[in-house]
Amino acid sequence: MTYESELDPAAVEIGGFFPHPPALLWRALTEPDLVERWLMRSIGLEPVVGTHFIFAVPTEPSAEIACEVVAARTGEQLTYTWIDLRAKFPARWVVDWMLEAQGRGTRVLLTQTGFDIGDRRQKMARNAMERGWRGTLNRLREVLDEVGS
Repeated sequence: MTYESELDPAAVEIGGFFPHPPALLWRALTEPDLVERWLMRSIGLEPVVGTHFIFAVPTEPSAEIACEVVAARTGEQLTYTWIDLRAKFPARWVVDWMLEAQGRGTRVLLTQTGFDIGDRRQKMARNAMERGWRGTLNRLREVLDEVGS
């Protein structure tokens, strides 16, 4: 068990339990039609190490997040880099999804790393991403409830 005081202040770490099997979580993380329902539209997403893909940010003007899959273990882990191409000073972050079967559901740990909290902009970005991911995980839960029933 990880205690709050042990968490990395330069990382976003959000865990939770989903009453859905790991296979369904994996589909929601890797199938473009499902990803679009809870996160955003992806272009070229495949859970294969070395795959480059884009997340299309639904803003005006539109923007893109450039990604590369750096780890993929079906039903267990999906890790990709995350670079916001619209940023004046783009940073390279890493988003890691860990899935672990637990009882009749799945324990999920989302970690986003690469923030330099010594830099004011990066610290603000880290805090904004944490708030954003919390809302995103709620949308993921809603999509899983719809697809899983």
